[in-house]
Amino acid sequence: QVQLVESGGGSVQPGGSLRLSCAASGRIFSINFMGWYRQAPGKQRELVATITSGGSTHYADSVKGRFAISRDNTKNTVYLQMNSLKPEDTAVYYCNAEIDSNLLGFLNYWGQGTQVTVSS
Repeated sequence: QVQLVESGGGSVQPGGSLRLSCAASGRIFSINFMGWYRQAPGKQRELVATITSGGSTHYADSVKGRFAISRDNTKNTVYLQMNSLKPEDTAVYYCNAEIDSNLLGFLNYWGQGTQVTVSS
């Protein structure tokens, strides 16, 4: 059974930084896309950033230049470095990954979410 476990959330003042981590565990043959989404209260879940197995990245316009996504394929882990945080970045952040666990194709998996709060 595949699991995604996030860590690194918390509270920070505007302008501060946080680093999120998400480790995939279980029976894993291959991981395609990995990424981060977020959901603020009363809003729909939105894409933050994604990264392919080859390292190509994509960012939402709202975080470009402030956030950086990276991954360590040897550890099945994806990271999100968040700098210059703003109050509007406050949300629950979810890890997402496309994982092949049985050589029958890729399925989409989600982590449990980690809270990020930006407030003075």
